[in-house]
Amino acid sequence: MRRRLGKIFSGRIGSAGVTLIEVLVGLAILGVIGVAFISGITSTFHAIDVSQERVAAESLAKSQIEYIKVQGYILVDDYNPASPATSYDLITVPADLAAAGYSVSISVPQVVISETEGGFELQSINITVTRNNQQKLQVTIYRVSG
Repeated sequence: MRRRLGKIFSGRIGSAGVTLIEVLVGLAILGVIGVAFISGITSTFHAIDVSQERVAAESLAKSQIEYIKVQGYILVDDYNPASPATSYDLITVPADLAAAGYSVSISVPQVVISETEGGFELQSINITVTRNNQQKLQVTIYRVSG
């Protein structure tokens, strides 16, 4: 009799308690995996946004560099940002990037080597790409006269 009762109760009591614990442990593991998965997805989307922002800024900076290269050389002493005739022109930012808040600016050129020192002028120009008034990229290029 004891044997029969032992078999009946040990099967039910032991299984029910272990099953409940197994379910709780399984749910906890599933929860941890879910949180890690969502965190990974969030990080991926953030990395994509940063990458797209970087590509857009580099593209604008490269376009501005090429546009400066095709313009005539302006000596630093003659440079006047208020006058279009004596300053480097800015590119036109495409409408989709302008709507996203991107803009390009050019610094006043600085003399690196003057004409009196080397018979030519070497100037540095900073090109800055901003988005919503936050600097995203700054590139320095050098131009030489003659």
